[in-house]
Amino acid sequence: MADAWLSIIGIHPSGLEALSAAARRDLDAASVVFGSPRHLALAGVGARGQAWPVPFSAAPVLQLRHQARVAVLVSGDPFHFGAGTSLARHLAPGEWRNHPQPSTFSWIAGTLGWPQEQTRCLGLHARSFEHLTPLLAPGQRFICLLRDGAAASELAAWLQQQGWGESPMWLVSQAGSDAQTVREGRAQELVGARVEAPVAAAFDARGGQGFVQVPGRSIDSFAHDGQITKSPVRAMTLAALAPRRGERLWDLGAGSGSVAVEWCLAGGTAVCVEQHAARVANIAQNAARHAVDLQVLQGDSLALLPRLGPAPQAVFVGGGFDRALFDALCAQLQAPWRLVVNAVALETQALLMALHRTCGGQLLQLQWSEAVPLGSMQSWQAARPVVQWVWQR
Repeated sequence: MADAWLSIIGIHPSGLEALSAAARRDLDAASVVFGSPRHLALAGVGARGQAWPVPFSAAPVLQLRHQARVAVLVSGDPFHFGAGTSLARHLAPGEWRNHPQPSTFSWIAGTLGWPQEQTRCLGLHARSFEHLTPLLAPGQRFICLLRDGAAASELAAWLQQQGWGESPMWLVSQAGSDAQTVREGRAQELVGARVEAPVAAAFDARGGQGFVQVPGRSIDSFAHDGQITKSPVRAMTLAALAPRRGERLWDLGAGSGSVAVEWCLAGGTAVCVEQHAARVANIAQNAARHAVDLQVLQGDSLALLPRLGPAPQAVFVGGGFDRALFDALCAQLQAPWRLVVNAVALETQALLMALHRTCGGQLLQLQWSEAVPLGSMQSWQAARPVVQWVWQR
């Protein structure tokens, strides 16, 4: 650490007086200091100060690597939704010194008496409010960093629209400073509230139901045109795909993308391929609504295989499976991977039975019936049977 050329300094709204002696020494020794105009003013660095470019980029700092003593000013803890992470990914350990301050999350949790380890802490500066959707549940507490004062009212309005308007909410401006202000009320009462930046919002989720946390979510949770893996089959498909956190899925012939969305909700990432433009739009809508890390490409699965990026740990084919696609997957994917194919058409089912005989794996026929009206009574209506082949290489 003795050769560190960069100092990443968390600064409190009270300015220099809150800095540790070590942070103050590094700040004084820096020939160039980067930060927002507000942070540069708090530190009183004068001509040494350089404001971050808009949109944010770490490039100006990296251009001075080992050429000057550089300091970067950020809010609170630099590695908790701060610029520290963006910088460190380009550097080797030992190139920087970190001087954290209590984060905005710490100040607000302390103000409200909330245990921080049991509170969802999110940075929503440049992310959509939909990132809250999979996390919302009655009694869950959230502290969210926001872009500006207008975003605080927008978040209150979004919560009301999503059925969480009864949630107790606190809009905190300049958290931790002598100028700290707090607006309190239910989310629906704070729509239109005016607060000054920097601002964060805390709320205790009340009134809504939250998302189901297991695979096989209702088809009403997804935008679709009828081309969607039905809930019972989707639950069994996810079980067969066996997602693990951080793994990647290719969903070929994705339809609505419901399998890929549920894979991502289990902690993975996914690439969807779908030929029809309207379905591609539905997949994008479903990914945005569930705030998942999902990419969608329009076109033929076989033709697009070379463009799908890093190799996946699992492949799901819900439509368009044939021997050419299977052979292409086997030729392209060398590392261990697993394949799940669902088929309704007799021709594709016959291919799966043939592959099962030659390649092994597990072959299932999934059948179920639903109760439907029959005059004044009810009767069973059978769904089309689905043949599922599960194979691992």
